[in-house]
Amino acid sequence: MTYPVPAKQVETLYEIKKSKFIACAGFANSRESAMALLDSVKQQYPDARHHCWAYVFGNPSSPSSAAMADDGEPSGTAGKPILNVLQHKDIGDIMIIVTRYFGGIKLGAGGLVRAYSAAAQQAIDALEIRQEIKLEPLRVDIDFKHEQFVRHLVEQAQGNIANCDYGSSVKIDVELPLDALEDFKKQMAPIAFSVSEENE
Repeated sequence: MTYPVPAKQVETLYEIKKSKFIACAGFANSRESAMALLDSVKQQYPDARHHCWAYVFGNPSSPSSAAMADDGEPSGTAGKPILNVLQHKDIGDIMIIVTRYFGGIKLGAGGLVRAYSAAAQQAIDALEIRQEIKLEPLRVDIDFKHEQFVRHLVEQAQGNIANCDYGSSVKIDVELPLDALEDFKKQMAPIAFSVSEENE
């Protein structure tokens, strides 16, 4: 189960009627990481009046969470247009923050909606994306002699080895793509003392 996510952070500038809209788009897959990104933007532009944002976490076709904020702009003129842009793009685990500097000319509600949408769109257009593979954690308890075999299987499945505990046996914490789990468990059945889901 792979889906596109931001490969790195981008920043773009959109100007209209002397107002500046600085859009920052980046990877965020939890509220904590999204708020950390927001904090860093606020530190970068401490004198800006508005830092409006929206995020979508998880697979974009069925997001685990989505939220937005107008940050003092008239309700529905900032966060919602940014979120709308995100929801029409096939990108997950993404946060967009649009920082606004007022240029002295009022844009009106419609103008704000268009400006925040355009700023968010511009950031998306500049974004490099990569494929995110959701990995599921498993703990395998095996004899020492099977360790290399397990490492080989995990590598073949494009998974990770998160941790190894050496005691009377080897307990290996692995992370595997969802579609590789069943096959991996089958291959472990004859040799492992136990295979368990990490969150059990």
